Amino acid sequence: MECVEAPTRRAFLQTALLGGAASLAFPPPSQAKREPFEFGLTPVFLSNDLELLGHLRAYLEAKLGGPVELVSRRTYQEITALLLSGQVHAAWICGYPFVQFRDELELVATPSWQGAPLYRSYLITSAGRNVGWEGLRGDIHAFSDPDSNSGFLVTAALLAENRLRPDQFFSRHFFTYGHRNVIRAVASGLARSGSVDGYVWDVMGQIEPDLVGRTEIVRQSELLGFPPVATARALGSDKRIASLRTALLSMQHDPAGRRVLDMLRLDGFVVTDASHFDTIAAKVAAVGQIG
Repeated sequence: MECVEAPTRRAFLQTALLGGAASLAFPPPSQAKREPFEFGLTPVFLSNDLELLGHLRAYLEAKLGGPVELVSRRTYQEITALLLSGQVHAAWICGYPFVQFRDELELVATPSWQGAPLYRSYLITSAGRNVGWEGLRGDIHAFSDPDSNSGFLVTAALLAENRLRPDQFFSRHFFTYGHRNVIRAVASGLARSGSVDGYVWDVMGQIEPDLVGRTEIVRQSELLGFPPVATARALGSDKRIASLRTALLSMQHDPAGRRVLDMLRLDGFVVTDASHFDTIAAKVAAVGQIG
C-alpha cells in the first residue's frame, strides 16, 4: 500500500489562510452584510438629538429587519438631491421641495400633529413689540432655509401677494438653517423678526419656555400639509419602502414607536396624497409671478 505523506505545518497553514481569505471574500449568503437602508433627515427640529435618533434608528431597524443609516445634511437642498438621485432610500423632507419635485417623488407617510397632518407657519418678533406683519418692514429678518415652506416660502408668498419681495420689504435677511436657530436669532436680538415652523415654535415653548418667551407671534398662516416622508418614484416598488410605510403607519401602536412619537410630540403617521400639498403649490406659483 502506497504511503501518502502527511501535509506539512506550512502547507496546512497556507491552505487554511487561503481558505479563510476565500470565505471572507465570498461569505455565505446567510452571513453577507446587508446594505443599510438610508433614511434622510433635513435639519429641522430635534434632528441633532442623539437620544431621539438612537430610538428612531432602533425602531426602524427592528421593523425593516436590517441596518438603518440616518443621513443628515445642513440644507434641505442637499437632502433633496440625495433623495432624487437615489443615494438615500427615503427622507423626511418639507412640503416645498415635495411640490417642486412631485413628479419625481412619491409620498410614504405624513406625520399627524394635534389630530391632523397639518401645521402652520409663524411670523415671530421680539416679545412685547405688538405689531402686525406690516410693522416688520425694514427689519433684519431670519429665515430658516430657502427650500423651507414655513421658514421661507409662506412669508415670500405673503409679500408676493402684496407685490413685494423679501429684499424690498426687509432691510436685510439671512438663513439660519434650522427652525430653532430662527427662534434663537429673534430671542437674542440678532434678528428683529423671523419665519418659523409653528410646530417647532409650539413644542419649543414646552421644552425651552424661557427662550420662546422672548418672542411672540405676529401672524399665523393657514393650515398647510405637514412635512412628509417621501421616496424617489423609481424606488416606489422597493419592498423596503413598503416596510417603511408600514412601520410609520403602525408606530403609535408599538411601545418603541410610541416613545419616538412622544419625543417628537406627534400623534403618529397617516396616508396623504399629493393634493394635500396643493396650498403650498399655490404659494410657489405666487412667488414665481413676482420674480
